[in-house]
Amino acid sequence: MNPKVDLFLVDGCGRCKYYQTPKCKVLRYTDQLMVLRQVLLESGLEEEVKWGWPTYTLEGKNVVIVHAFKEYCGLTFFKGLLMKDPKKILTAQSENVQGSRQIRFTDQDDLTKHIKDLKAYIAEAIRVEKSGEKLPEATKSKMPEVTELEEAFKKDKAFKNAFLGLTPGRQRAYLLLFSQAKQPATRVSRIEKWKPVILQGKGPND
Repeated sequence: MNPKVDLFLVDGCGRCKYYQTPKCKVLRYTDQLMVLRQVLLESGLEEEVKWGWPTYTLEGKNVVIVHAFKEYCGLTFFKGLLMKDPKKILTAQSENVQGSRQIRFTDQDDLTKHIKDLKAYIAEAIRVEKSGEKLPEATKSKMPEVTELEEAFKKDKAFKNAFLGLTPGRQRAYLLLFSQAKQPATRVSRIEKWKPVILQGKGPND
């Protein structure tokens, strides 16, 4: 057991202004997260904390991460796309996510009745990691270009470094968010709005 996860369950992830308050997403799902943690510890995976969240690894490779959002909590499997899904309970966080997949829970009863399935899916994730199978490379041509973002990078090197330090999934989410604005002025406004969040190393869905 990692003592950092003990603190996480008491205080929250520390990634937003609601840290250590009743509005914290982590504290909203403490009971469910404790159950998820116990199941993951029983799987034999190594318990770490990455990006502010409990992350479970196999020989240094990321296998599954625990998450809590406004409407649900659950597990995100890094190679979920490669996993067998007999119960059809794996889901992509959004249509733009490529390799990872989630299992979501909304309350304690929902989690309790799926414990057996949950253990099976964790075992499947371990099998996939041990197999050495790789996720297909993301298609770079599908990544939208945002001229206004490039201009912002030229003016602020720290901002550029913060953006490039984000995970590929978070970068893609921001690119999609910015590019969906039709007017240049709106794109600039969105970039400025989200700049402080990016500098904190967070994604638009964190």
